[in-house]
Amino acid sequence: MRSLERLLRPKSIAVIGGGFWCRNVVRECRRSGFDGPLWPVHPTRQEIDGVPAFSSLGELPGIPDAVFVGVNRHAAVELIGELSRRGAGGAVCFASGFREATAELADGGDLQAALVEAAGDMPFLGPNCYGFINALDGAALWPDQHGLVAAERGVALITQSSNIAINLTMQQRALPIAYVVTAGNQAQTGLSEIGEALLQDDRVTAIGLHVEGIDDLRRFETFARKAKTAGKPVVALKVGRSEQAQGATVSHTASLAGSAAGASALFRRLGIAEVRSLPVLLETLKLAHVTGGLPDGRIASMSCSGGEASLIADTATGLNVTFPPLGKDQKAALSEALGPKVALANPLDYHTYIWNDIDAMGRTFAAMMMGDVSLGVVILDIPREDRCNADDWYKVIGAIEYAARTSGKRMTVLSSLAETMPEVFAAELMTKGIVPLCGMEEAVAAIGALAAVSGPLPEGDILLPAALTGVATLSEHEAKDRLKAFQVPVPDSLSVLGGEDAAHAAERIGFPVVLKGTGIAHKSDAGAVALDLNSPDDVLTAAARMPVTTLLVEKMVTGTIAELLVGVVLDPAHGYVLTLGAGGVLTELLKDTVSLTVPASAEEIETALKSLKIGPMLTGYRGGLACDMQAVVRAVLSVQSYVASAAVEEVEINPLLCGKDFAIAADALIRCGAVNDG
Repeated sequence: MRSLERLLRPKSIAVIGGGFWCRNVVRECRRSGFDGPLWPVHPTRQEIDGVPAFSSLGELPGIPDAVFVGVNRHAAVELIGELSRRGAGGAVCFASGFREATAELADGGDLQAALVEAAGDMPFLGPNCYGFINALDGAALWPDQHGLVAAERGVALITQSSNIAINLTMQQRALPIAYVVTAGNQAQTGLSEIGEALLQDDRVTAIGLHVEGIDDLRRFETFARKAKTAGKPVVALKVGRSEQAQGATVSHTASLAGSAAGASALFRRLGIAEVRSLPVLLETLKLAHVTGGLPDGRIASMSCSGGEASLIADTATGLNVTFPPLGKDQKAALSEALGPKVALANPLDYHTYIWNDIDAMGRTFAAMMMGDVSLGVVILDIPREDRCNADDWYKVIGAIEYAARTSGKRMTVLSSLAETMPEVFAAELMTKGIVPLCGMEEAVAAIGALAAVSGPLPEGDILLPAALTGVATLSEHEAKDRLKAFQVPVPDSLSVLGGEDAAHAAERIGFPVVLKGTGIAHKSDAGAVALDLNSPDDVLTAAARMPVTTLLVEKMVTGTIAELLVGVVLDPAHGYVLTLGAGGVLTELLKDTVSLTVPASAEEIETALKSLKIGPMLTGYRGGLACDMQAVVRAVLSVQSYVASAAVEEVEINPLLCGKDFAIAADALIRCGAVNDG
């Protein structure tokens, strides 16, 4: 297997090119304290940024471990090939104009293929990327400014956007960053391979991803499982939720964005904490760096303000963060520390009665941590030191340290605004093992994101997406026959032509029946569904009103308690995505769905169903009849079995009628074709 060790942790570096960007690489290597050989290469220049240059690769005194190739795209292909033949450890291809630019440059795709072929087994990053910074070893194959400082351990950031990478290095949140690596087009070396290589560095504590498109789904799955085994949390920010972002993604790195639901389902399955903004990405990584992960989102919140207590409670709504109520022993200890005037609750407003009494504050914080909580949060906003005196605020650290020692649990200091957490103060907290969280919304979102992926990963591999050809839509009758063969329950039915045949078919099936017009996607909207027909005359009358003459007669299902949507869609970027939700007329009205990757286990399916807004209807709302949950789960598992055995683009059952002893597919759509092996 190809190793990135020499590339990412080089002992020697070569820089090919003499322009502005290459001079910056030489400068950044020197500024970062790289102490190995640094070899600029240029055919005519004697030196680059004060470092003696060599006229060609052949003149180098050794074989470089890492090479920044900062020349035009055609020359880059030739030089990457020469580096590979000479046994270089790896390269950064800075040039653009490859597959990301096929709309503007007809040869972009072919040139990228030539680049990959030229590299052979030698790893390279890009093309169309800035390279990387290794702040642990002082190596910076990086053509621009950056804000990193030397680190002994820290998190690694991998992004497909070089500019976002630069911005992240400028953070002032005291997050120690060990590596920043840009992947560009991922022509050869993708996020997954980079991630696996960084996991092998014991000094890396967690990995953050800014993802435009996943390189290799199976390898990404392997990376995530290795990260879980290593106890190194992975946090991801996936772009491409909007049509505009998907278009920008294609034009930037030629990546396939895929669906937002598919990405979220994939991340959940792989134990990757998903976030929606760069500030939350940084805060989640900071929390992961110090704690190594959270077992759950149960927190104790402490502040000297009722407004802050209310704000954090509101902010946590829907974010997998909870505030366990106080126990008897906690209340006794808090009363002793706070006196009778303070209302005891979690979140706690301890008022200002004990402000500056570090002993009482320590006992208060320790009492709050006695409960069934995994994380302590002390809300503390440091005054502006250019206008105020913050000495009394800094004293609170001693009380927090006491609570951490006494409880053996992790503590954080949370500033309601990012501006009220000075970087120097945040860095001091980090040295004490206290997590400085900047900004109320960002901090609470970070806690929820990390807590949501605490459990073990499900066994079994993701079902990989297939490239299909000749995709066509089956008739409803054909779709149900396919599903029935995989033990999906369907109503007895007959496909007929015209009202007379429909009436005879209804007599054979037995009343009551349902009559449907076939070949229509939204039958209800088109007046192509007639329910609860109890005689041949009812069928004839209904058939006369149908907009089509090809009809389906089905046994009417009675005793339905709830209607579900069960769908599986092929997402080329993330695999097959299973969607469960409210069905029938409620599908569009409620938009109540949850998505999982295929295959999902019976336990995952049942948990997902119960998480829906209509979940209580399945389990017996207000003492009413409950659906046969096992029958529902079996039907969903059977749909998955069909998908795994067929060349399917889409399967949808809507509705799946659920009753106290049944789950029956009342309507079904299947789009399928053949696997394109070419």
